[in-house]
Amino acid sequence: MTHVRLHFWGVANRHIPSALARMGTSRLDLRGIEHLSFAKLLGTAKPTTFTPTATDFNHWGLLTVWDDQQAAIEFDNTRVPKSWGLIADETLRIDMTPIASHGQWAKREPFGNPVPAKVEGPVAAITRARIRPNKMLEFWKASEKVARSLSSADGLVLTSGIGESPLGLQGTFSVWESAEAMRTFAYTQPAHTEVIDQTPVIKWYAEELFARFAVNSMKGRFAGMDFDLSGPAHD
Repeated sequence: MTHVRLHFWGVANRHIPSALARMGTSRLDLRGIEHLSFAKLLGTAKPTTFTPTATDFNHWGLLTVWDDQQAAIEFDNTRVPKSWGLIADETLRIDMTPIASHGQWAKREPFGNPVPAKVEGPVAAITRARIRPNKMLEFWKASEKVARSLSSADGLVLTSGIGESPLGLQGTFSVWESAEAMRTFAYTQPAHTEVIDQTPVIKWYAEELFARFAVNSMKGRFAGMDFDLSGPAHD
């Protein structure tokens, strides 16, 4: 079964240059790791806007996808996470199982084609898009209200902007108390439903992906908040 792990690391201002350097060196260290099928080092952004001005240089992420859960567990004792741990004041680790995935990321389907599953417990969502250069300003304007409403949505546990680049390759990671809370926001929040309706008309994206996950565990600290969640049941 596919196992997804997302690390977030928070660093003090004095360690920002070291974090930027690790974005390069860690990419090399991730090559050739057995059972690792997909990996992306991620910058983060404050969730109140999708524009480049929201870039958060104090928080960094690593998304990994594994075909063996034990390999994911053992990964924490390897060079990449240990290196980030040397400079991190905060560490958050989220383990997840894909329950739905549509679209592509870098021309791949990183989470496979999971069979949709009912989940009792916390769930997470990743939205990621490669925005067409001539649509960026239009996209930022339309998504501004969505970003503001997301940060205060009922049932939201955590949200962060994520991206491989401040421009064009952007997304959102969010954790919710329940699948119902996530669906309520997605399909009843006016700003969000408006963007959904406009997407096939305006065609902002050259590539897009939306994935949902059962959150198996979420432990650590992110942006000054402590988390200790575990164990949804899904079938």
